[in-house]
Amino acid sequence: MNSSTLAIAVLAMLAVGGVVYALLYPTLSGEKRAEKRRKEFAGPSTMRSIDREAQARAKRGQVAQSLKEIENRENAKLTLEARIGQAGLSWTRRKYYVICAVTAFVSGLVLLVLSGNLIMGAAGLFIGALGLPAWFLKHCKTKRLKRFAIEFPNALDVIVRGIKAGLPVNDCLRIIATEAVEPVKGEFRQIIEAQALGLPLSEAAGKLYERMPCAEANFFGIVIAIQQKTGGNLSETLANLSRVLRERRKMRDKIQAVSMEAKASAGIIAALPPSVAFLVYLSTPRYIELLWLTQMGKLALVGCGIWMLMGVLIMRKMINFEI
Repeated sequence: MNSSTLAIAVLAMLAVGGVVYALLYPTLSGEKRAEKRRKEFAGPSTMRSIDREAQARAKRGQVAQSLKEIENRENAKLTLEARIGQAGLSWTRRKYYVICAVTAFVSGLVLLVLSGNLIMGAAGLFIGALGLPAWFLKHCKTKRLKRFAIEFPNALDVIVRGIKAGLPVNDCLRIIATEAVEPVKGEFRQIIEAQALGLPLSEAAGKLYERMPCAEANFFGIVIAIQQKTGGNLSETLANLSRVLRERRKMRDKIQAVSMEAKASAGIIAALPPSVAFLVYLSTPRYIELLWLTQMGKLALVGCGIWMLMGVLIMRKMINFEI
């Protein structure tokens, strides 16, 4: 073997070795593994960010849907049965109509006997049929809502402490349904009964606002609906809600205490004209009888009554504050 052949063989081996080294170096040095790890790390990160964005959009859509459903329930027209239920009464529609007829007959007869005027008797029928029963339902509803607003934060505290102690939410609701004060006790009992019939907790809590149309029940339904769809710490959320409700109550009581002087002044101003008229009638009846014996006096009485009513309503609007 001559030197030229040896040189060619050496060069061929070097060329083959160089090609093999160039092909195997990334694998031997770990560059391919590093690049693969970089790709594996970058790919799921992007996918995770996309998934998080999609989940956030889905949660926002669910929250918006829940708020829209609650708003539709708020704007729904109430039936007579719903109004009776909000007042805490167990009347049927027939019983309500019978009571309307009885009050209309009694009020119409009383005004007819006292005035001897058929128009006043007809006005008594109208007031007894449409005014007095509706006013009674509204009065009972207002009293019931006040009792509910006072006791409801305590019920939320029971749920918060029960969840922190490890109890399920349903067990906390059962504790309230058995040991709370009415009307909170009865309302949570209806939530438990609705769940026993297969209704989800969010819908059962949302129906609370239909029976108790107040801000407290509305907040509770919104919190439960959002938590059921998006998750989160329910005990912390309800604790914050309880604190907000107590602060609202404190602010309402503070405003009521501050406005008592204005309310007393309004009551005195509103009662002054009829009181003076009654005292004048006791002292000199003939002097004031002209107001209801003459045509001009009757017109003056009607005008004064309208102006007095407008003044009372304006003062009532000025001293009432909504929180």
